[in-house]
Amino acid sequence: MLRRLSKLREILKKKNLDAAIIYKPENRRYISQFTGTSGYALITVDRAFLITDFRYIEQSRKECKEYEIIEHSNNYSIYSILNELSINRLGFEDDFVTYMQYKEFSEKLNNIELVPLDGAINILRKIKYEEEINNIEKAAIIADEAFGYICEYIKPGISEKDIALELENYMKRKGATATSFTTIVASGVRSSLPHGVASDKLVEKGDFITIDFGCIYNGYCSDMTRTIVLGKANDKQKEIYNIVLEAQLRALDAIKPGITGMDADKIARDFIKSKGYGENFGHGLGHGVGLEIHEDPRLSPTGKDTLQSGMVVTDEPGIYIPDFGGVRIEDLVVITKTGNRVLSKSPKQLLEL
Repeated sequence: MLRRLSKLREILKKKNLDAAIIYKPENRRYISQFTGTSGYALITVDRAFLITDFRYIEQSRKECKEYEIIEHSNNYSIYSILNELSINRLGFEDDFVTYMQYKEFSEKLNNIELVPLDGAINILRKIKYEEEINNIEKAAIIADEAFGYICEYIKPGISEKDIALELENYMKRKGATATSFTTIVASGVRSSLPHGVASDKLVEKGDFITIDFGCIYNGYCSDMTRTIVLGKANDKQKEIYNIVLEAQLRALDAIKPGITGMDADKIARDFIKSKGYGENFGHGLGHGVGLEIHEDPRLSPTGKDTLQSGMVVTDEPGIYIPDFGGVRIEDLVVITKTGNRVLSKSPKQLLEL
């Protein structure tokens, strides 16, 4: 935790700030380890405060070992606390704070200049510490086990919603606190919907079934997609699947330090385009994963970030054909000093259940 505080304080010095106030939940947890749902982390050049209400005082004292804990209330507001401190320039999360919040802070703070942090915490969060990667990897292990389990559960006549519910319950039984996002189970022609969340549709013989899911372990997310066929795949299904798999593997070979997100995306996109399906791959190749399911860096046609060791990203090309179906194959990947390490261990060859 001291390393994270030190890096933030370096940013304060560069921006000539006296302090920064952090209250986006993921950023607050990253910088303080506080897991409550309400509170502010206030970091100055030599002190760190966790400001919260009565409900979380005991919890914050246990979780935020490097922080001074302050209780705010109707009679002692966050504005009163800030006004008592010797702060002239205060950094704030301009990519999270609403206009109403900004206006209220501006009106109630005395002679304190609000200065945008320009996504400073998000930038720090791009490269994960070892303990963060360990949590992500544990979430990925739970997801892999869940996929193996759900493949035994799926049979004709079960609804997409039942599959999603069974998958989610299994992950929670294995130690997950929640799902990373709303589970996607899209079968048959619905599999052409990239974000086709589970519906009442019953799965049938011959269906593509795309399952995109993940779980949260100790605050950190996993993300994986597999597409299977219920029964025997036809020639068209095999063609589409094998194109996506080859694109995914080509991108995986290229994902390493020094390549940009844009270049990684182009490798998969160009291959899919060469096979005549360029218009059927309409989203980016991947994204960062951590405390949030979608973080920087982005692997997309506009992804300018250069990949670095310690980043965790997805590799998830897809082809989606209306009135036919679609395929997406997604792995969770850690960038290493010399290449990458794939956290998603579930098989990627076409499974015919």
